[in-house]
Amino acid sequence: IAEVWGYKKARLIIWLGFLMNFLAILVFRMSIAVPGSINFTHQSEFALVLGNTERITIASFIAFLFGAFTNAFVMSKMKIMQRGRNFSIRAVVSTLFGEGIDSLVFFNIAFYGVIPNRDLVILIFTQILMKTGYEIIVLPLTNYIVRWVKKHDNTDVYDTDISYNPIKITDI
Repeated sequence: IAEVWGYKKARLIIWLGFLMNFLAILVFRMSIAVPGSINFTHQSEFALVLGNTERITIASFIAFLFGAFTNAFVMSKMKIMQRGRNFSIRAVVSTLFGEGIDSLVFFNIAFYGVIPNRDLVILIFTQILMKTGYEIIVLPLTNYIVRWVKKHDNTDVYDTDISYNPIKITDI
């Protein structure tokens, strides 16, 4: 999104994604609170799967915002520095930074003090490597889609005069 439509559009989508996550959590909480059918014998398992602990939910929300905004910022700034060339490098580097921040924030908020620090570090680096590896694997498809959308929409935004303030939702 940041590559094609710019940081402002990415900011809007990130906040909408955050809102959708929040709404999903509300629906999950309500579905756990409402008594199930007498024929449904797995209510406790249902609650276990959908009722993430508050700490994990909070960690997920905060990590999503930090990671997504970092990814969009890095993508946008690199696009300007590279004058629009080398999209593949931007995609991988922005994912590395964005998912790096996401993983650092999520695992530390969710599990610091719960699991040994050594295991926490392994989880963080494993997740960063897996997400960045996935980005690299799907890069040919991503390149194709980005080129197609830019051509089809006849747009390719460069964020030369915008605010990178993530909470400036009035500038969308």
